[in-house]
Amino acid sequence: MFEYEFMRNAFGAASMVALVAGCVGYFLVLRAQTFAGHALAHVGFAGATGAVLVGAAPLWGMLVVTVAAGAGMGLLGERLEGRDVAIGIVLAVALALGLLFLHFYTSFAAQATALLFGNLLAVDRSTLLVLAGLTLLSLLALALLSRPLLFATLQPELAEAKGVSLRLVSVLFLMVVAVVTAESAQIVGVLLVFGLMIAPAAAAQRLTRALFGGVFASAALALLDAWIGLTVAYYTDWPSSFCIVALGALTYLLAMVAAPQRT
Repeated sequence: MFEYEFMRNAFGAASMVALVAGCVGYFLVLRAQTFAGHALAHVGFAGATGAVLVGAAPLWGMLVVTVAAGAGMGLLGERLEGRDVAIGIVLAVALALGLLFLHFYTSFAAQATALLFGNLLAVDRSTLLVLAGLTLLSLLALALLSRPLLFATLQPELAEAKGVSLRLVSVLFLMVVAVVTAESAQIVGVLLVFGLMIAPAAAAQRLTRALFGGVFASAALALLDAWIGLTVAYYTDWPSSFCIVALGALTYLLAMVAAPQRT
């Protein structure tokens, strides 16, 4: 299958996105902010449809809107009690806007389907380069943010007493999540981003308590799901997004069986 350029592009894109999604997803699960990744994906759909409406590329519209929404979510509520309400409001408005944009640009229906469910086999070389740049940027930002992020996650009161701004950490982290969400939507689609970002991370947290071991395991599981999913999709002609996300769910179920005592 590697004789075909579209498969080489697909494996390259899936590898980069799975790597960064696994790393970011681990912190999302650790911070109990899994709903944020789900919401940002839907917000990105509104950004992509809005971009097409004004003649811009869907990816850039998705990036701009998800980053803005991620920053807004962080500003609206940095503590656990306020997150669900803030995220829910942003999600509802974004879905309504996406529907409105589709109403004004009905010829976008085919591209809208690709955004919703992904079209990994259509990734070209230019998109691959963009994804590579976004992956490097996201990993660098996460590496710089990891120490205060972990401190604010595990001991928020002590971190605040030591001068760490919980609100700023939340804003910066959710902006990184927004970029990764926009990347992931190019691979598995808006509706399935949750599976790629959360399932491997949740499985990794069941398998190990070590922080760096968990991040590594999450990234490795995401990569494995992406590679096997693409291979299965090639030989069965099933949708690649379905294969990748289904394998992610299976990975989590196997982790539950292997480590039932972990929560």
